[in-house]
Amino acid sequence: MRNTTRLKGLIESDTILVMPGAYDPLSAKIVESAGFDAVQCTGLGISVTTLGLPDYSLIGLGEMVERTGRMVDAVNVPVMADADTGFGNAVNVHYAARAFERVGVAGFNLEDQVAPKRCGHLAGKELIASEEMCLKIQSARDALSDPDFVINARTDALAVEGVEGVIARGNQYLAAGATMVYVDAIETLEQIRAIRAGLSGSLGVSLVEGGRTSRALTFAQLQEAGVARVSLSLTVLLASVHAMRSVLATVRQNGGIVGYEDRIADFKEFQQFIGMDDVQALERRFLSPDQLRRKFNEGTGEP
Repeated sequence: MRNTTRLKGLIESDTILVMPGAYDPLSAKIVESAGFDAVQCTGLGISVTTLGLPDYSLIGLGEMVERTGRMVDAVNVPVMADADTGFGNAVNVHYAARAFERVGVAGFNLEDQVAPKRCGHLAGKELIASEEMCLKIQSARDALSDPDFVINARTDALAVEGVEGVIARGNQYLAAGATMVYVDAIETLEQIRAIRAGLSGSLGVSLVEGGRTSRALTFAQLQEAGVARVSLSLTVLLASVHAMRSVLATVRQNGGIVGYEDRIADFKEFQQFIGMDDVQALERRFLSPDQLRRKFNEGTGEP
């Protein structure tokens, strides 16, 4: 089954799809190994790990496609890309859709903010007209060869136009060809229920630690309210930042690499996780006995 079809089926199933955000191949592999069925690329995570800068439309199409393609290659589960605001107008969106499809993503987010956009959980958002967003969606759908490719139409209208604006825009986006409507920065379960009741298709939301949406909301509550997909956009990124800061503080305090063994991955297990066993198996198959002896200074040929 194609990953586009798998992702679309997961969104349309009766069980809520939980998609942690990844920003590079390693984080994508960790999401997959933790048992999640799909990976959501986080534009903020890609921006900050590529440039050390915020999510402010600073990453271009080519760079985003290249980074996302590496994540696709690293895992077997579907990957949903972040197409930001489409990297321009509806014509740019057309070429962006082709580019993302070529690298094997199962779908992408496309949002209705004015560029340069900003994180949906921050103030100061501006929206393009719903008619322009619909043309972007239509342009993307026209460019795609796979009808199951997921177009996740993100709207930031809640903070600007309220629940009624979200519903009106969402239904227009679905009619234009979106697979799902992703409403960012929803604050309450009541808002979710109201939007779900007025929306004619699948609803996606996000949970961001420290963001506008209540951290008290559980996946079970979201599923009961009719949410099809929830992204954990920054969970992996924020966890990694905290872990690195904590360990490095201990290193400085202790004057060596001791005292934090329970907070880091095991070296041997990590080598296995990233595929070193496969490399060694290939060495045993394809390097000559002389090469193996020179490399490992032993006569067994065992790396």
